[in-house]
Amino acid sequence: MDVHGTVAEGFEPVRDAFARNFTALGERGAAVAVYRDGRKVVDLWGGTRDVDDRAGAEPWRRGTAQVVRSATKGVAAAVPLLLHQRGELDLDAPVGEYWPGFKAHGKERVLVRHVLNHRAGLPVLDRPLTPEEALDPSRGPQAVAAQAPVWEPGTDHGYHALTYGWLLDELVRGATGGRSTGEWIAAEIARPLGLDLWLGLPAAEEAAGRVGRAGRVEDPEPSGSGPRLRPKRAVTEAYQDPDSLTRRAFAAITPFPDQNDPAYRAAALPATNGIATADGLARFYAALIGEVDGVTRHPRLFDPATLERARAEESAGPDRILVVGTRFGLGYMLHGSASPFLSPGSFGHPGRGGALGFADPEAGIAFGYVTNGFRKTVTADQRAQALVRAVRASLRQTGSDVDGV
Repeated sequence: MDVHGTVAEGFEPVRDAFARNFTALGERGAAVAVYRDGRKVVDLWGGTRDVDDRAGAEPWRRGTAQVVRSATKGVAAAVPLLLHQRGELDLDAPVGEYWPGFKAHGKERVLVRHVLNHRAGLPVLDRPLTPEEALDPSRGPQAVAAQAPVWEPGTDHGYHALTYGWLLDELVRGATGGRSTGEWIAAEIARPLGLDLWLGLPAAEEAAGRVGRAGRVEDPEPSGSGPRLRPKRAVTEAYQDPDSLTRRAFAAITPFPDQNDPAYRAAALPATNGIATADGLARFYAALIGEVDGVTRHPRLFDPATLERARAEESAGPDRILVVGTRFGLGYMLHGSASPFLSPGSFGHPGRGGALGFADPEAGIAFGYVTNGFRKTVTADQRAQALVRAVRASLRQTGSDVDGV
């Protein structure tokens, strides 16, 4: 496999790990980017742009983008946090202050922060939406507004896999006078920073063929004599039981839309359908924690107080949806056994089946990985984890230890 791109001196382990993902872990097409202290130190890509392509097909190129699934949540979460930073959104206010139609059915005490820390008690819909309904920007919020919580808001946490997007988007619209999350990201984050990152792919980008086709790929067969890792029985049973909160949360849209459909990519679902290059995702996280490439006309996005809010633990322990133990700050997953990042101070978000974006302020690292081959994994894909371990090894190789690892 030919790996294209560059790595800075000391980050050669990332190139090696990226190449091994193709030879040992069944990677089809992917890219990874890493920034350190606002400067790009890894920019790699390889394979084919479409998961179903074979030999001789169009290669993945610099600038190829992909749907990043729930890694979208980390990008979308920046919007309410930045609105709070500007004094336009109160994290401790009831959601109903910004969304009057939300208040019914026992949701009066749901706070803005409960949406971001997955404690709202609204991970499921009693009547799932069809794909056509899900792409209608009014139908998802209407369904959530009509839904009663499945636990007392604020008392427990569980991953709001799909409903998170409708909850967050209506908050943003209420706080901004009708501006959507996708519009806010484009105007306030992506354009000023030059990010190849979209929530709602513009028609011009679709026509230009910027986005590769994604699809399901099987896990590679284990090599050697080591044991094959299997999920815990409770996790397996939760995903198999059609009446479990787990199955119902991931089935809030049934069947799930075709992620290669231009109509799906043009829609804006802040929980699931962001589109980005690896560089766009990494550069976004780099901008959260510092200046990028010495750009001073657009200062870092998060001020110190907002950065600490984003990564201060708000929810921890057994997750009522994912079943395993998870940790969340405000809108971001935090480093832990279910979703390992670089160190305990890291924050970010994985995408189901592969993609990953995160930042580690202490190490000055921002990371983005995108792939066209989706696996069964929800929070910790082995290809992404191999790259994270390589970043950690590179930091140690360059004389920088990572605190707590």
